[in-house]
Amino acid sequence: MNAVGLVAFALVGATKAIREEFDVFGIAVVGLTTAFAGGTTRDILVNRVPLALRSLGEISLGLLGVGLAVGVSVVLDSPDDHPITLVADAVGLAAFTTAGAIVATDAGVSAFGVVAVATINAVGGGAFADILLDRSPFILFDDFYASCAVLGGTTYWLVVTATGAGRVAVAVCAAVTVGTRLAAVTYGWTLPTAQMLGLANDGVRDNW
Repeated sequence: MNAVGLVAFALVGATKAIREEFDVFGIAVVGLTTAFAGGTTRDILVNRVPLALRSLGEISLGLLGVGLAVGVSVVLDSPDDHPITLVADAVGLAAFTTAGAIVATDAGVSAFGVVAVATINAVGGGAFADILLDRSPFILFDDFYASCAVLGGTTYWLVVTATGAGRVAVAVCAAVTVGTRLAAVTYGWTLPTAQMLGLANDGVRDNW
């Protein structure tokens, strides 16, 4: 799951940097940050040395994703909006949510800890990448994205607690996360903003 997430998120992050016309070094930095920042934060939270610092294989997978992004950008005009990138993003989100939930469970944290670590693992890299791109992290807006990771992490904990079947929990967590994310992209799901809720309340007051 971790390997899949690294390649997928490096590809997604690199395509964002390509859209902003970063140079090759900048593309690599943003791509690798998207791939590794969430997992590094996860490892720090559970008190272990980040995987990125323990194996050259991890960095190689990230660079593979960056290379794929550069290749895709040569073929496609808008790679960051292409279905390939959107699906890769959903797959990476599911992979990192699941990996985070597994690590957190092995560390013996609480139910909240499992969901929190899974979510941080899944969306932390994208948040750091947005800061490098000089914009507010998109997970803080109304896009239905981090919520998918929360649902996936919660599902993992529920399945493991109820059945003790780790492999089943992995499959269900990944399916829930990628399924909800693809549905959100397809149907335009969003979370309400305070302004939207305010408008709804204004309508209720007007009716009264």
